[in-house]
Amino acid sequence: MAKSNYVPIRMCVVCMQHKPKAELIRLVKTKQGKIIIDHTQKTGGYGVWVDKSPDCIAQLKKRKSLERKFKCAIPEEVFEELNKTLNE
Repeated sequence: MAKSNYVPIRMCVVCMQHKPKAELIRLVKTKQGKIIIDHTQKTGGYGVWVDKSPDCIAQLKKRKSLERKFKCAIPEEVFEELNKTLNE
């Protein structure tokens, strides 16, 4: 059987560009209402995708994109963890 060349594509919630899933970070709102970074990209819950660029992360906070998508206040720790993930 031939190997498939399918690459999953997702859209960044900030810049609205379509990119391969591996180039994006997934944020999830769990059923308990907690916002987490989904490193496995398979965690259950409502998820949004963000580009790994520092500009998109900065705009994510400035535009309050997560607050609109998740319909709740986003703790500062989420943005700190996102910045930490970017620096790794």
